[in-house]
Formats: sequence, C-alpha cells, structure tokens
Amino acid sequence: MSATPQTNRLPAAERRQAIVDAAQRVFTSRSYARATTADIAREATVSEPILYRHFPSKRELYFACLDSAWVQLRDQLEAKLGTMAEDGAEIAFSNAALAMRRSKARVPNLWLQAVNEAGEDPQIQRHIRAHMREVHDYVAGALRRAQEAGRIPADRDLDAEAWVFIAGGLLLAVADRLGGVLGPGELDRISAQRQRWLLGSD
Repeated sequence: MSATPQTNRLPAAERRQAIVDAAQRVFTSRSYARATTADIAREATVSEPILYRHFPSKRELYFACLDSAWVQLRDQLEAKLGTMAEDGAEIAFSNAALAMRRSKARVPNLWLQAVNEAGEDPQIQRHIRAHMREVHDYVAGALRRAQEAGRIPADRDLDAEAWVFIAGGLLLAVADRLGGVLGPGELDRISAQRQRWLLGSD
C-alpha cells in the first residue's frame, strides 16, 4: 500500500511557503533539470494538484525559491548590520560568505543551476539578470553608505566590489557542488583579504 502525501490544512500563505521551502531543499540537493514537481510535492508532503494550485509551473516555483532565498539572506545581512553602526557595512558584507555557507550557498546555488541547466530559457535568463542586479545594487548601496561615512577609501569602486561579492557567492556554490574546492581556512583567508583591500589596510 503506497503512502499518500499528508494534506493537513494550512492557511494558503503558510502552505505556499512550505512548498517553497521544500522546493529549495530539492533544487539545492539536485539540479533544476532533475528536480521534478513530483519530488517537490513529496518533500512538501502535498499532492501535485495542490502544488500546482500555488505554482503554475516548475519555473514559477523556482523563481519563488530564488526570491525567498534572497529575502532570507538579506534579512540575515540586515540583522548583522543592525548590531553594528551603519558604517560597519563593509565588514558585514566581507563576512557575508559565512551566512551563505550556513545556508548551503542557497542563493548562488540557485543562480548556478539556472545558468547551467536553464540557460536557454529566456524567462529564466531575464529573471536571473534582474535578480543579480537587485543583489548587486543592495550590496553596492550599503557599501556606499559606509564609504560616505569614511570607512572605505574614496578610490574604491563599490559597483565592482558588489560584483566581487556575487562572484564569491558563485565560488561558494561551486565548492558546495563539487566538494574539496576550498581547503580548510581558505574561505576565511579570502574574506580577510577582501576586507583588507576594501578598507585600505596594510
């Protein structure tokens, strides 16, 4: 006798978020191409019809996963910024790799999958371009405020630094997927060097 998914009644918003959380786990443990809506429904303990009631396609569910993962990471960064002076943004972002590592590099992992597995899909291309630009602008804006407060040398190109932040996230995603790319302590050394450059330390 086959098991059937549980269908405990939850408010629609909670059910939707539960499906997104389950989809994030499936996408980050497999790939966009290999993750099926049946896998995700099973992980979320719902039926596929219920899943499709909330998300009309796997693509739309992927978009929801990416947006939700970014909100979670941004909230972590905001909380870190909230515990220090505003001009501490450069340190918060320099150490942000630790937050991404704890979340299994979920945001850049989803980026990597989209580029690798869904790069021929124009809708995914547009969404990823807009999403990366949103992350870039958020990071650059916070660093710019720190620069205006005198914590970052005036000659630092903060738009470029924000792209370096994104590149570091993609490195984490590659390391998470392949294993053994970053040796013990290497991530900490990379973070320390980026902070040293950003602050103009000798």
